[in-house]
Amino acid sequence: MEEWQIPSIWWLNPLFKIGYKRRLEVDDMYNVCEQDSSDNLGDRLEKEWNKELRKRESGGKPSLLKCLIRMFGVEYALLGVILFIEEGTKIAQPLFLGQLIRYFTPGSTVSSTDAYLYAMGVSLCAIILAIFHHPYFFGVQRIGMQLRVACCSLLYRKALRLNNTALGQTTTGQIVNLMSNDVNRFDTAAIFLHYLWVGPAQAIPVLIILWNELGPSAMAGFGVLLLLVPVQSWMGKLFSKFRHKTAIHTDERVKVMNEIISGMRVIKMYCWEKPFGQLVEKIRGKEVKLLLQRSYIDALFDGFFFACTKVIILLTFLAYALVGGAMIAKKVYLTVALHQTIRLSVTRFIPLAVWLSSEALVTLGRLQVCQFLV
Repeated sequence: MEEWQIPSIWWLNPLFKIGYKRRLEVDDMYNVCEQDSSDNLGDRLEKEWNKELRKRESGGKPSLLKCLIRMFGVEYALLGVILFIEEGTKIAQPLFLGQLIRYFTPGSTVSSTDAYLYAMGVSLCAIILAIFHHPYFFGVQRIGMQLRVACCSLLYRKALRLNNTALGQTTTGQIVNLMSNDVNRFDTAAIFLHYLWVGPAQAIPVLIILWNELGPSAMAGFGVLLLLVPVQSWMGKLFSKFRHKTAIHTDERVKVMNEIISGMRVIKMYCWEKPFGQLVEKIRGKEVKLLLQRSYIDALFDGFFFACTKVIILLTFLAYALVGGAMIAKKVYLTVALHQTIRLSVTRFIPLAVWLSSEALVTLGRLQVCQFLV
């Protein structure tokens, strides 16, 4: 299947037919696309990395991040445009539906023709969302996978060329941990990174619309929403710090386990099982302690997300009622729908983008250190 041939899963139908008739075998599976193959991605990244290494001759500093931007930057930016259209459509749909609700309000001045046009607008927005949503997530997840595969391929090639001096500067546990755990951060970071600019771009028109509908009362809830962003972004940065500290202990634990497995015969002969078991338990205890602290912050992070929407809507309508505003169906629906629209982007995806991008940068730094080994 060629890249971007069909933005659907229709090409899986032949495989489903085979699976319906008999059990699937390994030979029935599709080959990996050339664009996704480890050889192709590794060659491309190695070529870009060699360009960065030449900067050291002129006193520059090589950057693995710049290599990845040159490889995937244009394609990833185009996917951001798709997300921008999708999020803009999410704002337009409540506006159309709000006007349609006005048509059924007693004493409405909305004509039947306008009502049909608003209904068509609601349907068109639903169609646009269905068309744009899944291709975007497929595209960013694919780029995340390509980032992971390219970095793994480059790291594997580097590991094969390490001499004894370089092997003394790193550990097998560190390399194993990088390839099995750290690089997975690219898959998730690629999904949410665009929300760092799409979220604010979506929040601004929502604030303007709510201001026109509710006046200054809109700021009662929206202000709380904006205050939550830096708080949750700060939590996201804490996640990256815990991730970096946890990775150090994980590297040490994997290193010790590899040494234990390699010297198992000697350990058994001298009855050293308990001392080495206590050593692994001590390292694992430090690792679990950091994971537990991170879980507490994660629970607080989720608590903010689930509670903020209801509190924000309550504060908005309370302020509107105190200034003598009339609660009509259109205003209530539009306010709730718009807050629901930006809830995910502002209070969930932006902090996730900060958190996951910070972890991805930590992983890039660890990968780059390994690439500088001789």
